[in-house]
Amino acid sequence: MTKTYTSTGRTNQKLETRKLILRTAQTFLNKGLDFNLEDIAKEAGISRATVYRYFSNIDILGAEAGLDISTKDPQDIYEDLKGKEFEQKVLGIQQYYNKLAVDHEKLFRKYLSTVLNSNTSIPKRGARRKKTLKLVLDDSNFSSDEKQKLANLLTIFMGIEPLIVTKDVCGLTNNESVELMEWGMKLLFKGLSNLENE
Repeated sequence: MTKTYTSTGRTNQKLETRKLILRTAQTFLNKGLDFNLEDIAKEAGISRATVYRYFSNIDILGAEAGLDISTKDPQDIYEDLKGKEFEQKVLGIQQYYNKLAVDHEKLFRKYLSTVLNSNTSIPKRGARRKKTLKLVLDDSNFSSDEKQKLANLLTIFMGIEPLIVTKDVCGLTNNESVELMEWGMKLLFKGLSNLENE
């Protein structure tokens, strides 16, 4: 599914359709059944063309549906962090997504491989980290431009991609990787604090 498609028109309805497709795929996965795009369309009560608009590749759909089973909704993560200071909220989000990446590393690597090897011109993933960060940033005093940039920057310090780099390139263990990402996030907060004081 392209970014343009989900960000135009009836955005909420499109996101709900995407969730419906993922939930439908999960019912097949939970039962250990093989499925194709036609099966998903029939079970969800939507057209195959609609399913294809969101997931043109059954392998990508299967991999994302498998990951989605284990992943909290951004709103739920945000609710769990209410009442904390901004920095603690961001660190809480980082801890959640880093633990998720460590706990499901093989599945994430398979998913990334599937997305990168697909024929989709612009691979688009769920972007849960960024969505969760945006919920926290919406409560902050940063400008709109700063919020957008911070949502992108903070995402770099959490999840499967930095875990792969720290392990495969730097030769770190899971614990060392998570500690390094947290240290990087804290350094970023120090830089933000210095900017605010200038």
